[in-house]
Amino acid sequence: MSDILHLGIPAGSLQDATSELFRRAGYRISFRPRNYFPAIDDDQIECMLIRAQEMARYVENGALDVGLTGHDWIVETGADVHEVTELTFSKVSRRPVRWVLCVPNESSIHSAQDLAGKRIATEAVGLTRRYLDKHGVQAEVEFSWGATEVKPPKLVDAIVEVTETGGSLRANNLRIVDELLQSTPRLIANHQAYQDPWKKQKIDDIALMLRGAMAAESKAGLMMNVHRDTLPKILAILPAMQKPTVSSLADEGDWVDVITVIDESVVRHILPKLKAAGARGIVEYPLNKVID
Repeated sequence: MSDILHLGIPAGSLQDATSELFRRAGYRISFRPRNYFPAIDDDQIECMLIRAQEMARYVENGALDVGLTGHDWIVETGADVHEVTELTFSKVSRRPVRWVLCVPNESSIHSAQDLAGKRIATEAVGLTRRYLDKHGVQAEVEFSWGATEVKPPKLVDAIVEVTETGGSLRANNLRIVDELLQSTPRLIANHQAYQDPWKKQKIDDIALMLRGAMAAESKAGLMMNVHRDTLPKILAILPAMQKPTVSSLADEGDWVDVITVIDESVVRHILPKLKAAGARGIVEYPLNKVID
């Protein structure tokens, strides 16, 4: 195999979020209008924009060595790929997306069994049919080309749709009957490519940097000066990822420098406690990556 890694970038709703994640991981991807081959600042990688729905099968057949797509589309297509790592990011939040069975609020459908003889619209036809088979229900499943939420009740009886916040469903007078699947993005690789030592190392390096960028997203660094007499009290307050780093200051024999990494959500709660316990010169700084 040549020393070029063919990387699939998901086009559409995940494109911007993927580009930002790669940027924070140290890779700069540049998109050009009406061009499906983005540039990346790594001459050993060639990128291609592919719809997330199609990514898994192109990775499976070797057209791409590696790509990002949702777990849902791996399940939907039944593609045989190697899942390198899970990446919990999306276009809105870091929550998994959910594929849900929905009906109008006034519908008489309240369970899978009530779907017998009904018509269901969805983009995930395979997933929906497997759900019906599991419940022993016969119903008509049609592929939806979009705007699925507006189809019930005039065009179909129910839909199976992906949601992250549920806002669009509520706006269209729909309620959730059941959840079929939760999904997060995955970095996937072609089996043969992942057996090649050079490509495997390149893929693993990308996975490591992406995970590091994601780990840093919810973390913050704290630096502070602490008198040795109050150090035990300060260390008892700090919920460090591992253990805080404590080092002597060059010109202050009785003071030390304390550096730690904590969840960003707790910073506002512990800063007043640190100050009250005697910490001075407290500095919070953003993290680009956290590598375990």
